[in-house]
Amino acid sequence: MNAIVIESAGKSKIRKRLAELNVPLLVLLSMIAGAGVLALYSVSEGNWNPYAFPHALRYLAALVVMIGIGITPLKFWLSVAYPGYFATLGLLLLVPLVGDTNMGAQRWLSLGGFQLQPSELMKVALVLALARYYHGLEFKQVSSITGLIPPLAMIGAPVGLVFLQPDLGTAILLGLSGVTVLLLAGISWRLVTIGIIAGVGGAIAGVQSGFIKAYQWERITAFLNPDADPLGANYHPNQSKIAIGSGGIDGKGYMEGTQSQLDFLPEMHTDFIFTIIGEEFGLYGALVLLGLYLAVFFTTLQIAMSAKSHFGRLLSFGIAITFVSYVLINTGMVMGLAPVVGVPLPLVSYGGTVMLSMMAGFGLVMSTWIYRNQDTLRTTGFGS
Repeated sequence: MNAIVIESAGKSKIRKRLAELNVPLLVLLSMIAGAGVLALYSVSEGNWNPYAFPHALRYLAALVVMIGIGITPLKFWLSVAYPGYFATLGLLLLVPLVGDTNMGAQRWLSLGGFQLQPSELMKVALVLALARYYHGLEFKQVSSITGLIPPLAMIGAPVGLVFLQPDLGTAILLGLSGVTVLLLAGISWRLVTIGIIAGVGGAIAGVQSGFIKAYQWERITAFLNPDADPLGANYHPNQSKIAIGSGGIDGKGYMEGTQSQLDFLPEMHTDFIFTIIGEEFGLYGALVLLGLYLAVFFTTLQIAMSAKSHFGRLLSFGIAITFVSYVLINTGMVMGLAPVVGVPLPLVSYGGTVMLSMMAGFGLVMSTWIYRNQDTLRTTGFGS
């Protein structure tokens, strides 16, 4: 009898948490993923395979994962933040040893027929670990040397490993996400200025020493001089700008894009998918998609501000910045406003690990929303 009562109480608790899900966030994310299915269907010339149908299935699976993470108490994610970070760091260390190489980059691990990209998982694991660290730190320690060494090491280790894969775009995103959490935690602006100067100096030294790969530097110089090498380094961004510009205000029509349908565009199903939307749906379609992204961003910020726990606030703010950084870098890249660094458009570009990591991140945001009234989460150990 007692077992039946406990089981019934457990189911009732789950139903209650499901009823507390943030429905606007779920709808917005589903609309963005739906736009991805439409674009991938067009890329495949009106076929569900090889991209559109798997993308839809992956989103549904990732949605279940997100909801599962969301209804799990926030204090659980606090307790697994460090183990999750170090486990993901371990996967990154395995990449140069046993990782798969594709298009000159070694970024993936093969797990039972599924390719896993640990660098994408690290984007969420890093924010989670940093939020855990600062949750247990007194404010006066935030800008102290002893308070800064652990988070800088936590950021620097994965950034360095990802840069060596080489994956400049993801390394930049990891750095941005990590530094954003530091800023939100209250780090001194004097230290931020010193960090920016040191970062610029390090980038210059990296170029001069040859540490930055030749093709990476070529992409940067191509961005700075868009008229140079139109058939080489600037070919892809030029074709992308032609496609977006030819879409005009209201687009050429669904599946009627000449640049995309005639295969002038590179990586149409991943990095340059926003170009498809711009060409076929025009300025209106592009603005609608960007509006959806903006709505997700502000909804996430609202959830962050509603949280009573410092951990929940930092976690949700960090995920929001990671998400919007993806969007800004990708759209800037395909419109010629940023160098081509290989960053996908979240929930729209084809890719399983990116989809899983982003939805897991929003699962943590959802957990923050459901458990927003928990103002004290006990911490022990490192950073407490």
